[in-house]
Amino acid sequence: MSEAKLKDLKSLTASAEPKKREAKIDAQGRAYATGRRKDAVARVWLKRGRGQVVVNGKPQDQYFGRQTHLLVLNQPFLIVGRVNEFDVMCTVKGGGLSGQAGAVRHGISRALENFDPELRAPLKKAGMMTRDARMVERKKVGKHKARRSKQWVKR
Repeated sequence: MSEAKLKDLKSLTASAEPKKREAKIDAQGRAYATGRRKDAVARVWLKRGRGQVVVNGKPQDQYFGRQTHLLVLNQPFLIVGRVNEFDVMCTVKGGGLSGQAGAVRHGISRALENFDPELRAPLKKAGMMTRDARMVERKKVGKHKARRSKQWVKR
């Protein structure tokens, strides 16, 4: 490469600043995001409020029976130190309750980032922004489950 091309490349990389993320808030003051976990998909709307979380039209403690699901759901707020500052309204479909709780958590994390881009760093460090890609393995032909073989009996 010629020196002129190298100087051009250096000037391009030196002037490239990381772009500032902007808040994505609609006319009602809500941030929207989609969260996924296993087969569950959650659509999450987040706005300033008193900490009410409504899942499919029910309060969170009524929809999710286990305490562990409620802990998973509220992890993003604990990480960023914004407990009881936002109201969450979400709809979630597919999967079981554990997958749905994980999907809502992922959606809340992404919605928090859309509401305030400064919150991305602590959420990303805690692993909340990454979609958990683990899925159920499909059943194979000639097996009882995905890997469980048929029982062998000597006759």
